[in-house]
Amino acid sequence: MISVLFAVLTALSNGTASVLQRRAAAGVPDSEAMRLSLIGHLMRKKVWLAGIGLVIVAAVCQAVALATGPIAVVQPIFVIELPATLLVAGFVMRAGVSRQVWCGVAAVTLGLALGMAAAAPVGGSDDLQGAAWVPALAATAAFEAVLIAAALGTFGNTRAALLGLAAACGYALTAALMKDAMSRLDAGGAAGLLTAWQLYATAVAGVGALFLLQNALQSGSLVAVQPMLTLGDALISITYGVALFGEELRTGWWLLPQLTGVALIAAGCVVLARSPLATADASPRTG
Repeated sequence: MISVLFAVLTALSNGTASVLQRRAAAGVPDSEAMRLSLIGHLMRKKVWLAGIGLVIVAAVCQAVALATGPIAVVQPIFVIELPATLLVAGFVMRAGVSRQVWCGVAAVTLGLALGMAAAAPVGGSDDLQGAAWVPALAATAAFEAVLIAAALGTFGNTRAALLGLAAACGYALTAALMKDAMSRLDAGGAAGLLTAWQLYATAVAGVGALFLLQNALQSGSLVAVQPMLTLGDALISITYGVALFGEELRTGWWLLPQLTGVALIAAGCVVLARSPLATADASPRTG
C-alpha cells in the first residue's frame, strides 16, 4: 500500500507541476525561445518555482514507491497523470471540466483498477547482479534504435507515435534503474547509492527520454503521442519487472480482464488527448 500511495502522489505531483510550469511559460515572450535567458525569465516567476518544487517532490515519491513495491505495480499507476493534469488544468484555468474529460478519467481509472486487480503483480528481487543488466540494456538499445530509425523515415503523427513509444521505453528504463539504485541505498547506505552506476544511468536515461518526448510532441499531435507514451511506459515497465526483477503476473484466463483494462486505458487516453483542455494545455508527462 505504501508503494501505491507514493505512486499516486508521484502522478499527482507531476500533473500539477506540468500545469504550473505551462502557466508560467505562457507569459514568456517568443523572443526568449531556445535561449538560456528563458530559464532566467522563468526563475523570476513564483508559479514556475512551485512547479519545479513539485517535480522534486515527484522524484522523491517515485523513488520511495519503487523502493517499496514491484515496478510492475508502481509504473502502471502513473497513467493517472494525464487525467490528473487535465483536472488540475481545468481548476487553474477556471474552465469547466467537460463530460468528455470525466468519461476519459473514468475509463482510465476503471481500466487501471481492472488491469492491476487481474494481473496482481507479486514477488521479485530488488537486488540485481550487474551482469543481469547486460541483455536488458542491449535489448532496450536495439528496440530504441529501431523505433528512432523508423521515426526518422516518417512524418507527422506517425513519427510522433513512434517517438512517443521510444520516450516511454526511456522512462520505463529510468524507473527500472532507479529501483535498482534504491536497493543499493538499503544495502550500503548513502555510500552504496552514490557509488552505484545505476544512479547515474538513471539520470542519463531520464534526460534521453525527455529529449525523445519533446521531439515526439514537436512532430505531431497529443492524440498520437499520449496513448503510446502512457501504455508504452506501463507495459514496458511490466516487462522489466517480470524479465529483470523476477516479478510474477497472473496468467491464463486472467489475461482477458488484463487486456480489457489496457483497452479501457487506451480509449480513455485518446478521449482525454482530444479534449479542449489537452489542446490548450499541451501535454503532461506519465511516469
